[in-house]
Amino acid sequence: MEATTIEIPSVRCVVMQQPLYAPIDRDHLINRALAEFGTTIFAEMSALAIATNSINLGQGFPDTDGPEVIKAAASRAIADGHNQYPPGRGIAALREAVAQHQARFYGIELDPEEEVLITAGATEAVTAAIIGLCEPGDEVLLFEPYYDSYVAAIAIAGARRVTVALRPPNWSFDIEEIRRVITPRSRVLLLNSPHNPTGKVFSREELAAIAEFAIAHNLIVITDEVYEHLSLTAEHLPISRFPGMSERTLTVSSAGKTFSFTGWKIGWASGPRPLVNATLAAKQFLTYVNGAPFQVAIAEALTLPDSYFSQLRLQMLSQRDLLGAGLRRLDFEVLLGQGTYFLNIDLSSRQDSDGLSFCRELPGLAGVVAIPTAVFFDSKEIGRSLVRFAFCKRPAVIEEALRRLRIAFGEATVSSPIV
Repeated sequence: MEATTIEIPSVRCVVMQQPLYAPIDRDHLINRALAEFGTTIFAEMSALAIATNSINLGQGFPDTDGPEVIKAAASRAIADGHNQYPPGRGIAALREAVAQHQARFYGIELDPEEEVLITAGATEAVTAAIIGLCEPGDEVLLFEPYYDSYVAAIAIAGARRVTVALRPPNWSFDIEEIRRVITPRSRVLLLNSPHNPTGKVFSREELAAIAEFAIAHNLIVITDEVYEHLSLTAEHLPISRFPGMSERTLTVSSAGKTFSFTGWKIGWASGPRPLVNATLAAKQFLTYVNGAPFQVAIAEALTLPDSYFSQLRLQMLSQRDLLGAGLRRLDFEVLLGQGTYFLNIDLSSRQDSDGLSFCRELPGLAGVVAIPTAVFFDSKEIGRSLVRFAFCKRPAVIEEALRRLRIAFGEATVSSPIV
């Protein structure tokens, strides 16, 4: 406390100056539920890519735009005045298109008025669903490694995450392990197939076992199917089609991965009305609504012919095999996966077996960025030696990344192409 002397004629007094407010504790500003997450690994590695002029095979976004006809549809929508708030559930044309998509590809019948909700990407759909369906202290079961936003959404809801490991090289799991972790507070099972970051596509037998378990324990299933059209070497099977599952499954997907417009952030949740309404109860206070002209364009995108979806799958399969073969020639153990944008390498047989250290050194060593898979695990030791690469890049970019890796690991026998 500071003292100030004030001179007044014939009076001399001392006034003690009290601070008007306590100083901010800058070490404890963030909500403690979110404090463990810090800056995402994607931000760290993308910044490192820029600083080292590296090729970014870390973050999963394509380096080419989607179909020109869909970009033109978005431009028309802007010109036609679709620039104000859309309806809270999303524009009718897109909700109808989502319902028709589910019927067309999977035989799932939906009421577009009450069983489809448009969201700001799949991330908001999953987050809003967890907030809307979970009470503080409820448990959410999920497989690890997991997409990083899942655990943040669980924390925001005040729920507790409970993980079951997918184990390399085949990314198998033990249904008995799920039975061991179930408690009276278990509320939601969060499933992602095709699975990021492993590339796993859950099999019919695995999904049947999960469905039986969910029914037996009265669990709600939130299923993230954003890579549904990037199921490359195995069939994508929505778990909502399994007996007894339609009434307890909320299905989430989005346009970003299927149509290569990740920046538009148009996603959706679909399923029984009570689950959709619970998701809407939270979603309306997150973004409220988003992307009116993009919603119009994606409604058109969902009507593209089957040839578009099959060509996308073949293109990504070719790029996966290109990257995988190149990494194998460098003597990396490659875990290809059956879908998504991603493959993993396992460093466990190498001297430099720590994936996090490997990824932090790789940009300076080779001018290539990847992601350490361990950051998606609670059981860090299982993922310690794993590194994820994204192959959703032009073949010329993948080839240049492989050229740089060959130089870094002692095979500098090719001339430098211009990318």
